[in-house]
Amino acid sequence: MTALLVRGGQRLAGRIEPSANKNAVLPVLCATLLTDAPITLRNVPEITDVERIVRFFGELGSNVDWDRAGEILRIDHSTIPPNSRAMLPQAMRGSIMMIPGLLSRLGEARLEAEVKGCTLGAREIDPHVEVFRAFDAEVSSTLTEVVVRRSKRPEAARMWLEYASVTTTENFILSALKAQGTSEIINAACEPHVQELCVFLEQLGAKISGSGTSNLQIEGVGELGGADFTFGEDFHEVATFLALAAVTGGDIAVRNGHPEYFPLIDRTFAKFGAEVTHENGWSRLVAPPELQVRENFTSHLITKVEAAPWPYIPADLLPIFIALGVRAKGQTMFWNKVYEGGLTWHTELSLFGGHTLLCDPHRLITFGGRKLVPAVVTSPYIIRVAIALLMVASSIEGESKILDADPIRRAHPRFVKNISALGTDVQWID
Repeated sequence: MTALLVRGGQRLAGRIEPSANKNAVLPVLCATLLTDAPITLRNVPEITDVERIVRFFGELGSNVDWDRAGEILRIDHSTIPPNSRAMLPQAMRGSIMMIPGLLSRLGEARLEAEVKGCTLGAREIDPHVEVFRAFDAEVSSTLTEVVVRRSKRPEAARMWLEYASVTTTENFILSALKAQGTSEIINAACEPHVQELCVFLEQLGAKISGSGTSNLQIEGVGELGGADFTFGEDFHEVATFLALAAVTGGDIAVRNGHPEYFPLIDRTFAKFGAEVTHENGWSRLVAPPELQVRENFTSHLITKVEAAPWPYIPADLLPIFIALGVRAKGQTMFWNKVYEGGLTWHTELSLFGGHTLLCDPHRLITFGGRKLVPAVVTSPYIIRVAIALLMVASSIEGESKILDADPIRRAHPRFVKNISALGTDVQWID
């Protein structure tokens, strides 16, 4: 068990350069399997999921050179033998996005029957199976593994998703690139990390129209080339450090190359009396003297923060706003329209003295502004929940512990180092 020891109560201030978005890095790594040309990736975070994929590439026979200090990853898949076989990594759901590349290269891919990720609720792989079958693959399963096979180049496909799933959209895009003809996906996910994947693929020579919208057309290509690609800043991490400024009464500026993603995020901060400014590639939040939930003009309705697929507030960011709701005076309803298991951790907030009410699996009300006290809390295996608990602990004078905090390392390699530089006394302990 890995824990974080936090001695909170300090006002955090400073400037931060965030890492790349895990949800952009992983699909791009999976996409590299579609080409034999050399790939150079920059600003690659040293996180556990990248470690797993790099290890898997080595098992396949790829030539991989990872300069961890320089955050540069060089990949050459031309060395993979045609008869190579390897079981996809089980401990990350993102591994399912390697299947299109493996089908194109080897004609077969295998993964364990239970693909794991954050404990957010039931997360089926049926939509992915539908994508693979739409592109002429045969999918079978046993008690221990799922096997996907394809013997010829697939025909183009058209699919209307029931739900705007990020990884299903990405798997459709990757599958369509090797198909004959132009494929179309309707109700596609359009999150910033999906757009970043499209930018990378276009550098390889892909022809994709509609990026950033819910309707994408992908033209099949014979071969893809190489690229030298630099990942941008993770908008999740940008928002998280801004929230840390708000809950600790601080002043934090974060490098942000895409302020165009932030209008709704900024308005959500404003619901707690916090203002975000964007200037010269930096986003900044100077905390008000006191966080106060803004009352609705329609006074009999509670202030709400609703999380759903982009362009809503992302469900991944909901925990950091719940942390603000616990600190701010007033009542706020948080509505997670994506995951039925995304709010069960609210009981840990009560150990800090926070007052919350779980209405149902998708809705939570915070009654903020109460005195909070240091506590020992346990994080579920959800990245942003571990961070939200760390945020609350940082805002309370005294010593707290966040048990099972290791999920933070899945997405943010320098998070503890960065928050320490801002003024928090925090360290990893066993």
